[in-house]
Amino acid sequence: MIFYYSGCGNSRFVAETMAKKLGEKLIFIPSELKEGKALDYSLSQGESLGFVFPVYAWAPAPIVLDFIAKMTLHSTPAYTYMVCTAGDDVGQTADIFSQALKEKGIELQGCYSVLMPETYINLPGFKLDTPEGERSKINKATDRIPHIVESILEKRYAKDLTIGSMPWLKSHLINKLFKSFLISDKPFKVLDSCVSCGHCEEVCPVGNIHLEGGRPQWNHQCLCCMACYHHCPQNAIQYGKQTEGKGQYYFGHK
Repeated sequence: MIFYYSGCGNSRFVAETMAKKLGEKLIFIPSELKEGKALDYSLSQGESLGFVFPVYAWAPAPIVLDFIAKMTLHSTPAYTYMVCTAGDDVGQTADIFSQALKEKGIELQGCYSVLMPETYINLPGFKLDTPEGERSKINKATDRIPHIVESILEKRYAKDLTIGSMPWLKSHLINKLFKSFLISDKPFKVLDSCVSCGHCEEVCPVGNIHLEGGRPQWNHQCLCCMACYHHCPQNAIQYGKQTEGKGQYYFGHK
């Protein structure tokens, strides 16, 4: 069983590729968190438990930690692992995630990271990879996933991560500031080039967008995954002035 969350498709690509190779069932975390749904799960004998998710400011995406806190697992996994995707390094993401699982009585045994193209461009100096850089990261990720799958099948204790420099500072101090001040949908604006296609509403993983008068409105439950921005066919959604002229990317985008 693999639980996953993805906004712009990087983690979905990794999760789907792994699920196919492992023969595992995929479960999309935002769908599970819909109001009123029981978060009770059982594993078959010998089944592993996996989580695939993006890194947000050097920590697990908040929606993933929220899911862990609310879920109930009625079985002991044969092996528990996480695979996180990031544009660069992951800091202490694995330690934070391990602690969240420990509080539920689950031991995290395998920790892996996969480098994928950048998607977060909401601050000055933050930009997308070049097309060549995107292709290079995706090719390397495609080559890396089979090695991660092999490790999972062999149930190795592993911490195969790109941790980077100053991990505590990034994952605790900077992440705290990020969650307090930068996870907000208030800066979003819609340009006159919007054609009311509704694609932003369709791709938002948490249902945070609805059309009003043919134009997207945000419902203040945003994760700042930027799926709406990157998927807009007219590039009519902008995050204040920070995203202007920075281009778009989502996995599979040509």
